[in-house]
Amino acid sequence: MRDMRNIKYLVVHCTATPQATTVESIQRYWRERLGWKANGYHKIIKANGEVITLAQDDAVCNGVAGYNSASLHVSYIGGIDSRGNPLDNRTQGQKDALSQVLHAWRAKYPDAKIQGHCDFPKVNKACPSFDAKSEYAHI
Repeated sequence: MRDMRNIKYLVVHCTATPQATTVESIQRYWRERLGWKANGYHKIIKANGEVITLAQDDAVCNGVAGYNSASLHVSYIGGIDSRGNPLDNRTQGQKDALSQVLHAWRAKYPDAKIQGHCDFPKVNKACPSFDAKSEYAHI
């Protein structure tokens, strides 16, 4: 077993895709279009609230350039409207699942900061299309 990483950030993302987008097509995009060998997130949440684990906590994923070695990443499928503009369109199932994932991670990594992708320096995107820092400040 590898040594556990020093987790400083629990990062919330949206996929910036329609809510019906499949996990498989997202992973194919990472591999074929972006050329990534690793996943973009540790966990991804479907519109129905189902949490899919894509990587274990000890794996480094491609969530936020420059911060991945110290971060865990969770994303909900969605985050844009029909024109591609940012929109918080999380279903209740996704909201519940995000909270559950973050509570579980917080129990394991009590000093890690919860924040959205957009809260990192030099990130010029609206991801996750809502204010994760304030929404999850109570966790």
